[in-house]
Amino acid sequence: MSQTLSNLLNQQTSSQPRALVLGNGINRYRAKHQDADTSNQPKSNAWDEMLVSLWRAHQGDEVARVPKGIALTEFYDALDLISKRTSKHLQKEFCDLMASWQPQRQHQQIVAWAKAKETPLLTTNFEDTLARSHHLKLHHQSAKGFTDFYPWSSYFAHEPIDSPTKQFAIWHINGMQRYARSVRLGLSHYMGSVDRARDILHQGHLGGGFKKTLQDNWRGNTTWLNILLHNELIFIGLGLESDEIFLRWLLIERAKLYKAYPERRCNAYFVYAGEPISQGQQLFLEAVGVTVLQQADYDALYEAPWHIL
Repeated sequence: MSQTLSNLLNQQTSSQPRALVLGNGINRYRAKHQDADTSNQPKSNAWDEMLVSLWRAHQGDEVARVPKGIALTEFYDALDLISKRTSKHLQKEFCDLMASWQPQRQHQQIVAWAKAKETPLLTTNFEDTLARSHHLKLHHQSAKGFTDFYPWSSYFAHEPIDSPTKQFAIWHINGMQRYARSVRLGLSHYMGSVDRARDILHQGHLGGGFKKTLQDNWRGNTTWLNILLHNELIFIGLGLESDEIFLRWLLIERAKLYKAYPERRCNAYFVYAGEPISQGQQLFLEAVGVTVLQQADYDALYEAPWHIL
């Protein structure tokens, strides 16, 4: 058995601050125990089933699942192309499917731990159950450049923060439910995010080179990109599979930065439970400097590690 998440969290951190990166696994953990009215909702909190329900609503086809041969992001783009509704309406409909989601014990415990440890929390999820579990408020690190299409400088916390990398706040990588236009669902959406992030990371350099000043004075200082590059990362409940185009590309860029400046290298861990990951996924994660840690069960991800007393 590999190192447990509990032991990893209790280790003395290196000189770099730590950050958690949470995926949809936190919402799917014990989802059947939620009491929300699901009469008009998918049977689970899985992204693929939610997209299939949208497809049925718009096309009337009895599609049971996303067909083989098409990525989840491409499936959304296909729906967008053949639907009579505009893209922003589809994004809003997808967000409406999450309207009844409520914070559960795992949301409360993980956020409490992160607050107590002053640990930034990144999430690929769209809905704000993590923030609502502790009644956090939305703040904008840079109000001047705010856009509801890419709210990358916006975060949830009790009070405004000074340092994204060293203080607790919740940051949404792929958009926020409250800003439907920001929600990244299709391949076109993610490629737009790649273009925006590339321009920020390389500060307009067409050659794709990193400036040495990237750590101290750069355009991404007030965004979650600063955390992704300069914190030790612990991925939990996130597949990081081949359809996670944007985040996997960011991990490649992170690894390139560390190759150019080895002294700035930060650790990263992919912590998961269930069936072993594929050989290709293992190869990719190791190549970008992410250590893979398999856990005994899902309780080891969402229960045992988060007791702070």
